[in-house]
Amino acid sequence: MSVPAWLRAAALVVVGVVLASCSGDGRRGAGGTPTELRLAIGGESEEGYDPTLGWGRYGSPLFQSTLLARDADLDIVNDLATRHEVSPDGLVWTVDIRTDAKFSDGEPVTARDVAYTFTAAARSGGVTDVTVLREAVAVDEDTVELRLTKPQSTFVNRLVSLGIVPEHAHGPDYARKPVGSGPFVLEQWDEGQQLIVRRNDAYYGAKPAFERVVFVFTGEDASLAAARSGQVDVAALPPSLATGEIPGMKLTRVKSVDNRGIAFPFLPDDGRTTAEGRPIGDDVTSDLAVRRAVNVALDRRALVDGVLNGFGRPATGPVDELPWHEPAAAVGDDDPEGAKRILDAAGWVDADGDGVRERGGTKAEFPLLYPAGDSLRQGLALAVADMLKPVGIAVTPQGESWDVIRTRMHADPVLFGWGSHDATEMVNLHSSAQAGVELWNPGLYRNPVVDGELDAALAATDPQQATAHWKAAQRQFGPGADAAWAWLVNLDHTYYADACLDLGQLQVEPHGHGWPITQGIAGWRWTC
Repeated sequence: MSVPAWLRAAALVVVGVVLASCSGDGRRGAGGTPTELRLAIGGESEEGYDPTLGWGRYGSPLFQSTLLARDADLDIVNDLATRHEVSPDGLVWTVDIRTDAKFSDGEPVTARDVAYTFTAAARSGGVTDVTVLREAVAVDEDTVELRLTKPQSTFVNRLVSLGIVPEHAHGPDYARKPVGSGPFVLEQWDEGQQLIVRRNDAYYGAKPAFERVVFVFTGEDASLAAARSGQVDVAALPPSLATGEIPGMKLTRVKSVDNRGIAFPFLPDDGRTTAEGRPIGDDVTSDLAVRRAVNVALDRRALVDGVLNGFGRPATGPVDELPWHEPAAAVGDDDPEGAKRILDAAGWVDADGDGVRERGGTKAEFPLLYPAGDSLRQGLALAVADMLKPVGIAVTPQGESWDVIRTRMHADPVLFGWGSHDATEMVNLHSSAQAGVELWNPGLYRNPVVDGELDAALAATDPQQATAHWKAAQRQFGPGADAAWAWLVNLDHTYYADACLDLGQLQVEPHGHGWPITQGIAGWRWTC
């Protein structure tokens, strides 16, 4: 039996150039225990390490403290804060902070720094969205009030993700020379190659076991080669490369809410463009029958088993297994005959016998864009094309740069990756107010009913009421209704780690940006 193209691509391993590294002896202390940790766990933050611009949104900010944090069970716990409370109307968040925290330059962390950080983040318009903030006021040295323009049920996540910066040292070059009160201090950044951080011995929390940590910036194949040659202690790899044993290393599988899905252009192609001249609309995916047929036809379990090597779960929506997930929004899949019936009823037929349906002179065909160089998304795109061909939909996978994807994402389907501990992600992906903002709601999906449910969820001061509105929104934008997206898989993040390195209890991870595995790095220890 021939092997499908998508499965061959998913399983292909090409060993790249082995990165250079310093000798093992230089990494060990007097007792023989390594004092330096080397990690190949993803790319660098090209914008730098300024939380007010978005650094730390998908993981620990590393150099900075946050007011609150999530533990390994995703429960919210104190970090820089000692207490917080919310007024009954949801408009004032009062936070007391600890008095023993210092920035890495020796200056104390005060409520003024917290107020400054939230104000700066609100003004910057970065991806850590605090636009609902009316003002942040330091009531005294260790108490701050965050006053909102309207209640926002998800605002607690800003206290979890926004690292606190010092007012006195937050200048134009801060992103490349961060000063913070977190467990590490940036020592050296060789852009495009590596980032070297050292332990912050003045940190108020548990001290990391390592004097230095080196983040090496390598591609997937080079990371695998580095792990095989013992040049890194932890390597993050896509599931397609997490095959076989590596002597001296163990494969660590971490459950995540990191998903992959297809964003459909929601509007027809009537010649419109954005203000920047980007094309809008697609006459195939703007048809509800096509979007529903794609969702019904795809065999998501086969995607997990074939492309992810079993490291993951089928995706039914953007927030699977989180507290606000609505299972009733899911539809049955792996049903090509059902997909054919949907298309037949909508007038999509293969009249000329070429294997591709058409309606009114329009072929049921479209490209599927994905970031070039991402082997996992390539494998998924090829698999989707194989699965939709029998139902009469022709898909052409195309690997492109993000610059190209940004110009085409309102007119061509794109294979995106998302996944957050914050329910706000549903707003970003489906609210008409976010249509075309950065990479959010790229298909320009609009539904007033969904907008109303999302707004009500945000405004709710009762968590149970918020959850009810989140679930109602999913029942409308999900695959059985508007089918705004075709969600494919939820990933398990896969890492090769030194067999003697204890990574502790790992939390369910968000999307892979920002090195989410480092959330608990202060507790990592050598065991031999």
